[in-house]
Parts: sequence; C-alpha cells; structure tokens
Amino acid sequence: MRAAWYEKQGPAKDVLTVGEMPDPHPAAGEVRIRIAASGINPGDIKKREDAFSYGMPYPRIIPHSDGAGHVDEVGDGVPSDWLTHPVWCFGAQSYRPFGTAAEFTVVPVKQVARLPQPVSMEQGACLGIPGITAHRAVHVAGDVRGRTVLVQGAAGSVGLCAVQLARQAGAQVIGTVRSPSDKSTATKAGAHEVVLTDAKLAASVKALAPNGVDHVVEVAFGVNIEVDVDLLAAGGSIAAYATNAEKPVIPFWPLVFKNVRLFFLGSDDFPKKAKMSAATDLNAALEAGWSGFEIAERIPLEEIARAHEFVEHPVRAGRVVVIL
Repeated sequence: MRAAWYEKQGPAKDVLTVGEMPDPHPAAGEVRIRIAASGINPGDIKKREDAFSYGMPYPRIIPHSDGAGHVDEVGDGVPSDWLTHPVWCFGAQSYRPFGTAAEFTVVPVKQVARLPQPVSMEQGACLGIPGITAHRAVHVAGDVRGRTVLVQGAAGSVGLCAVQLARQAGAQVIGTVRSPSDKSTATKAGAHEVVLTDAKLAASVKALAPNGVDHVVEVAFGVNIEVDVDLLAAGGSIAAYATNAEKPVIPFWPLVFKNVRLFFLGSDDFPKKAKMSAATDLNAALEAGWSGFEIAERIPLEEIARAHEFVEHPVRAGRVVVIL
C-alpha cells in the first residue's frame, strides 16, 4: 500500500516519507478501511515534532488518528455487513503505530462509525478528535439541557463542534470568537449568541447571562481562567481541553468560593463509552443537517509534508485533509 510515515521526529519536510508498505490485515474485532481522506489535527503535528518530549513510541509511525473511507476487510467476530460501508474512524494512531495517512488502516470496530449519507469523506475525516473532544467537553459535567454553556473559541474545530453538540443537547449556547469574521462560523454551528474576545467580553456575556453561565468549554485555560471564574454561576464547571501556557496560574479562592468543578480532557484516554456516545451524537447532528467543517485544503498523500506545514501555518480558515 501507499503510505506516509516518519522514523524520527522533526520538521515535516525533513522526516515525512511517502512510499510502499505491506498491506495490513485486521485481527479479531478489527476492520480494515480503504482510506479516501485522512484528517490532520494539531495533535498529529505535536507528535511528529515531539512537542511533549515523549519521543518515538514506535520505530515507524504512520501519522493521523482520523480518517474516512470504506470497510473492505473484517476480522474475526466482526459482522460482514460492515463490508463496503462508508465509515469514519477515530483513534487510529492512539497507542498504535499506524494511522490513516495510508491507503489502508486497521482499527478496532468500536472506533468506527458509519458515515451518514450524503456526508463527504472529507467531512468524515475531520470528525474524530475535534468532535469527540467537543462532546466530552460539553457533557463531562452532566446534562446541559436548559443550562447556559459558554464555548471559548467557538470558531475553532473543537469549538464549533461543541457549539453544535451543546445546542443539540438543549443548552443555551454563547460562543466567543477572536474576530468579527469568525462570528458567522459560530452562528452557523448553532450558537444562540456570539461575542468577541476583547476587553468587553465579560460585560457582553454578563448582559446575555446575568445569573452567570453554568458550564464553560475552554480552549485557552491559562489566559481565560480568571474571566471564566468571573462569568460562572455558583456550582458551575469548566472543561479545558487546551491551554496557552503549560503551567497556568489559577485563582484558587474564587474557584473555591464558587464551588467550581474543573475537568481536564485528553481525548486519547476518554472512556470508550464516551467516545461511542460522541460518535452517535455527531452522526445525529450531521443527519439533522449540520454542515460540519469548512475544508480549506485537499492535498494528495504525496504532498503530506506541505499539508502538515499548512496546518502549522494556515493562510486561511478551515480544515486540511490528505486525499488518497
């Protein structure tokens, strides 16, 4: 099969190789997917760059955890009716060496969801990490129906999924964005109200939620924690999946006085049931008419280094997918 891989970490153009590898075959409980589109997430970049100093967990790594295609082979114990179905997958390169940047990938069937029609393969390839992270961020503190959810960074990949999933779950959704041009993205995703991340943010949110917000989905924990605490109602919660600072300072006593619950979310280690629930709800959103992501670039596998560089230094909004 054609595949892209790296055997050392570093800049994309220096370490990514495209070539031929033996075709994989599924073990018991697994399926093989003929990949049509492979999604790139910031985590894929960080792994390749060794941003967290974890080193190479395997001698050779095929990158990317998310992808979409058709099931063309099933392992023992997997019903044959999976064959030929369009699907999207997640976690292909979580605690496994070979992800979706290849003609074929093999994953446990529990990490595969049928792709609703007529959703494109490119959309399916973008769902995994951002969609599952967003679902956990929205629901980790409990039912949000009838509650007010603030989504920081509502125009980002996780943010727009969180907006859609919170709206789908019956929450009143307020999104924050960095520029006026991002407002339409958050609104299209389902935000009831959208405010700018500027000096007036707290006042703007308080005008919309005078009794405080109940839950915050947080993309930049370090820089936003003080305003989040200010905006939260007593007994509120924060679900943080990213931060601008590795060792942020937190306002301990304000958190204590409001009895705030903090959740820190790493998608690789979410409970399996939470991931499967997320896949179900994401598909339901798509089937209900959610348009998903804007696709900024479709780049062939042979140019995967350029695709990674585009994610590192985007020149326009939207997701990048590798096409096979």
